[in-house]
Amino acid sequence: MRLVFAGTPDFAATALSALLGTHHTLVGVYSQPDRPAGRGRKLQPSPVKQVALDNGIPVFQPESLKTPEAQQELANLRPDVMIVAAYGLILPEAVLAIPVHGCLNIHASLLPRWRGAAPIQRAIAAGDENTGITIMQMDKGLDTGDMLLKSATAIESNDTGGSLHDRLAQMGGQAILEALELLEKGELQGEAQNNEQACYAHKLSKEEGHIDWSQSAQNIERLIRAFNPWPGTYTDFEQQRLRIHEAIATDEQSQNPPGTVIKREREGIDIACGTGTLRITRLQLSGSRAQSVNDLINGGKQLLLPGQELN
Repeated sequence: MRLVFAGTPDFAATALSALLGTHHTLVGVYSQPDRPAGRGRKLQPSPVKQVALDNGIPVFQPESLKTPEAQQELANLRPDVMIVAAYGLILPEAVLAIPVHGCLNIHASLLPRWRGAAPIQRAIAAGDENTGITIMQMDKGLDTGDMLLKSATAIESNDTGGSLHDRLAQMGGQAILEALELLEKGELQGEAQNNEQACYAHKLSKEEGHIDWSQSAQNIERLIRAFNPWPGTYTDFEQQRLRIHEAIATDEQSQNPPGTVIKREREGIDIACGTGTLRITRLQLSGSRAQSVNDLINGGKQLLLPGQELN
């Protein structure tokens, strides 16, 4: 089949790479316009664009797909299917109608749970036991189309936003290959979503990473894992920002106010929470690199001592 692929970040680039070794023909790749990045703020191609360039696939980067010119450009490619993964631009109904078999989306959740921009992180933060990939027939709604294929995975107790992202990216590549195979056989069947079971995964913000110590230790631990590596979690301590990279929730209760340092040992720094205690094991001081608590103590830093408070 003649395929057009639309995507921008690493998650999408993994799926595009999976398509390269198949019998399908990639006639074009769509990605968001280059953005400035790095210290020099030079324009950088997206991961998807880079994969396409490395493999000689034509790249298209319109600011919008709403214009007649952009839509005609897509129509000229005569796609059988358009595959979409974390593209970042809205596809109008006119675009959805161009490919013979429409547009298939690789979505990183088990729809209808976690529609929207940040399903991976929201699933971890909510304490979900499972998540996965849904291949969906796109319609005019936001992740509301018929479900075509699902692939599930357990969310492990040590999964972070980063580790789960990487696993789901690989799963997404395999799932779209399976969906295309079923489509060619005429066996790809859609199932309508139950809108009553839907929930929305709002876009992440850095402000959400500010730890509220009145929450339970378990909820805080999930947030730390979900927001690792981005946007990260942090707390304020003596007029400096302290980033928390790894922590473990315990059931130990404390009579101290939430945010109070209870204990500081080489294994970790225990902080009182609304319920339970959080043991910080890896952190980052302002102007420093991330380090273990053991390294912090070895460095002679006399801070985060019992009785001191985080906020």
